[in-house]
Amino acid sequence: MHPAPSVIIFTTFSGIGFGLLFWLGLGAVVPTGLSAFIWFAFAYAAAVGGLLASTFHLGHPERAAKAFSQWKTSWLSREGICAVATLLVMAAYAIGLVFFGVQFAPLGWIGALGALGTVYTTSMIYAQLNTVPRWKHWTTPALFLTLSIGGGALLSGQISAALVLLVVAGGLQFYAWTSGDTRLTESGTDMATATGLGHIGKVRAFEPPHTGTNYLMREFIHQVGRKHVQKLRIIAMALGFVLPVVLLLLPFNHVLGVLAVVSHIAGVLTLRWLFFAQAEHVVGLYYGKR
Repeated sequence: MHPAPSVIIFTTFSGIGFGLLFWLGLGAVVPTGLSAFIWFAFAYAAAVGGLLASTFHLGHPERAAKAFSQWKTSWLSREGICAVATLLVMAAYAIGLVFFGVQFAPLGWIGALGALGTVYTTSMIYAQLNTVPRWKHWTTPALFLTLSIGGGALLSGQISAALVLLVVAGGLQFYAWTSGDTRLTESGTDMATATGLGHIGKVRAFEPPHTGTNYLMREFIHQVGRKHVQKLRIIAMALGFVLPVVLLLLPFNHVLGVLAVVSHIAGVLTLRWLFFAQAEHVVGLYYGKR
């Protein structure tokens, strides 16, 4: 898949933003007044900013509102509804803390659950796709959720939870890579099934289907060199998990905390680039690109 910057920013920052809202909703941090405003402003900037970034990848962003009507069949629609509901509930929760210094705990719990639901629905946009065997696996929603909650724990200063969640996310990511590398082959989809000519005999690409590129080739066929992938995986693991964990294990100070957050975000951005660049959509088989 084409690793568009808009969807990379979307999946990275909306996940971290909703992860922070999750911990704020649980009451892990209970700020009031100006402090509460700053906490929620940061969470909303990440969550809403990420959601808005995703619209830049739409062919007709002005039609985005129509997606809300397809909630019965579309995970994208469910994500939009869940996100709006969560943001409204958390706004009411934030108003109590900012203006009245009062914590309406039930609202926070509902908002925390909604934050998890939003991240889950985002993950299912990708995990539902039969056409991308690497994504259609339980590790996709598991990674989205652990990265979101882990990033939120890191931002909210929940050191013990962040350590556990980042280690778990790192292990999940390693497993997702190693198992995902063979998932297209194991799916049973090949040139013969892609063209429907398998009953004739062995199928191979003699000439491209057409002389120029088209939308399918631009959006769904992106090839990355094996050596390049290995380097990026090492960088992503080091920045996203190893360095933040090491920094959290050191005697805490705010400089190390900021470095851990910056390193983790840089690592997740790299992970997301790989997530899309290595997607291996089966349409590539038809063009002899797999």
